Amino acid sequence: MSNLLTLLSDFGLRDAYVGVMKGTIAQINPNLTVIDLTHQIPPQDIAAARFNLMAAYSYFPAGTVHVAIVDPGVGGKRRAVAIQFVGGFLVGPDNGLFSGVLSQAPAMAAVELTNPRYWLTPRPSQTFHGRDIFATVGAHLASGVSLAELGTPISLETLVSLDEAQLVSINGGIIGSIQYIDHFGNLITTLPGTRVGENWAVIVAGQRVPGCQAYGDRPLREPIALVGSHGWIEISIYCGNAQTQLQQKLGECVTLICNF
Repeated sequence: MSNLLTLLSDFGLRDAYVGVMKGTIAQINPNLTVIDLTHQIPPQDIAAARFNLMAAYSYFPAGTVHVAIVDPGVGGKRRAVAIQFVGGFLVGPDNGLFSGVLSQAPAMAAVELTNPRYWLTPRPSQTFHGRDIFATVGAHLASGVSLAELGTPISLETLVSLDEAQLVSINGGIIGSIQYIDHFGNLITTLPGTRVGENWAVIVAGQRVPGCQAYGDRPLREPIALVGSHGWIEISIYCGNAQTQLQQKLGECVTLICNF
């Protein structure tokens, strides 16, 4: 037990939703440390939530509880789950947002959250499970309640996974795609940084972009490819916005070419 809980959501900061979740957590255990990963996920963007959680979880101590809520199916048939994995616990909707973490650190056990004893109320709102189920379950879990007490065991094979485009090997390269676009307009690809060679470049939007070490290795407003802090190849514009300048969107193909 780490007494540490993280929050990720698409709730934004204009409304009181995030503060209310923290209030319900504090009612259960005011001594928990609560860290906001982000609440600026684009509304209903499960893929963006998946990426951000995957990029963040490994920097927290073992046993950390990660509560993630991007939940367009709230109040519907999607399951509410808690998952134990090698690095800690995941709590939220079973809609694929945990599949990035679980592709790197496999699940060990999972339950559907069917025990209302650990909810805020046995009659939760149909629109705010973040407050009435997920935040309170996360607080109990971070305070030492066992996974088994929270609900009904479920098969790990039934957890929802987002379909991710597979890497395709070609002569002298690999084809991937854009999986996330960050606040700066950087195009983060599915191409792992471990695949770059001594000389490398990417093909994006019909142009060849050289692989470099740092953002400043190219002139202003020129595109550059580099391995980002998250470990994936990204395409950036030095002091500019790659998404805008290259007119790219999620899912667009990017090709890595090495040792030319």
